[in-house]
Amino acid sequence: MPTSPSSSAQAARIAVASHLRDLRRGAGLTGRELAARAGWSTAKASRIENAKTPPSDTDIRAWCQACGAEDQTADLIAASRSADSMYVDWRRKQRTGLRRLQESAVPLFERTRHFKCYCSNVIPGLVQTDGYATALLSAITGFRRIPNDVAEAVEARMARSQVIREGDHRFALIVEEDVLHYGFGGADVMAGQLGYLLAVMSLPSVSLGVIPRTAPREMWPIETFMVFDDEQASIELLSADVTVTVPGEVALYVRAFAELADMAVYGASARALINDAINSLG
Repeated sequence: MPTSPSSSAQAARIAVASHLRDLRRGAGLTGRELAARAGWSTAKASRIENAKTPPSDTDIRAWCQACGAEDQTADLIAASRSADSMYVDWRRKQRTGLRRLQESAVPLFERTRHFKCYCSNVIPGLVQTDGYATALLSAITGFRRIPNDVAEAVEARMARSQVIREGDHRFALIVEEDVLHYGFGGADVMAGQLGYLLAVMSLPSVSLGVIPRTAPREMWPIETFMVFDDEQASIELLSADVTVTVPGEVALYVRAFAELADMAVYGASARALINDAINSLG
């Protein structure tokens, strides 16, 4: 089984903690002595040093000062902030609603030339209809118990989706066949959404593959993820959004996408599966 998608963030946190420990040892201090200099409990110093508690900027400044290593402060604060940004729980990202989250992704989408997206649970956001997005974002808002700005968030998502019709971009999208049957918004909404998928398949910038339920599995269904220019991956968990930039881990998602793509069908075969889903709506 693969490692947790949060492993990059945890590895970065461990690297910061290890650097702090090395500074303490280099200064000839015990954990108790460092804690005393910083005005902390020994337990706090131990939690920071063992990557149990992420250090604040103030903690890092105090640690470096206690070790006589003030010149290390700026780099360590930058590294710690980077680690913290890799794994961001949805409560933080969605605390003011969903509109800002849609808008914040626009620059990344606009500068990406080769976009890969695998979805095992919903239609990819870039090819959602207004009705489908409204149903999905309403469900997310209710579940997360966050401020309801669904109408504004849907408008922002639709505006963001224009990227598939503009500029020099290529979008490779893969969905599991089951996604075509998950009934967000009811039969009419799903009929419109599935019909839209048939339409966007004709765009030269879009490649849409569907993995049939009956396809021999060489790769198991995994969490929804996106890859941007093979340099960054974004993985959507129930609890958090994970950003991966470590080349080896990004490569893992690129390889997973390639294997999933090999199991998918395209063109007329994909259209047939979408039409079957439409016909099943009655």
